[in-house]
Amino acid sequence: MFVHCVYFWLKPELSTTEKQTFLNGLQGLTKIHSVRHGWYGSPAATDRPVIDRTYSYALVLVFDNEAGHDDYQIDPVHERFRGLKDLWTNVRIHDFET
Repeated sequence: MFVHCVYFWLKPELSTTEKQTFLNGLQGLTKIHSVRHGWYGSPAATDRPVIDRTYSYALVLVFDNEAGHDDYQIDPVHERFRGLKDLWTNVRIHDFET
C-alpha cells in the first residue's frame, strides 16, 4: 500500500464559505477513483508534548500502490483542489509504503 498524508495550515481570516469550499475539496479528493481509503479532519484534542496540533486539517489517503498515487496526482479533481492553494499558508506532505 501507498499512504499519502497531507497537513494544511489554513489562513486564519477565511470566511465560513471559504472554509466550507476547502472541506468540500478534501471530501472530493477522497472520492478519486484510485483512492482505496480516505479520511480528513482537524487535530484531535490529545495534548502531549510529542503531538503537533498546529495544523488546521489533515488528509490521509491510501492507494494500492505508487501508480495509484501517481494517477491521483493528475486527476482533474486533484488539479481543481490545487487551485484552492490561496486558502492555506502552509502544507506538508508525508508519503510512505507498507
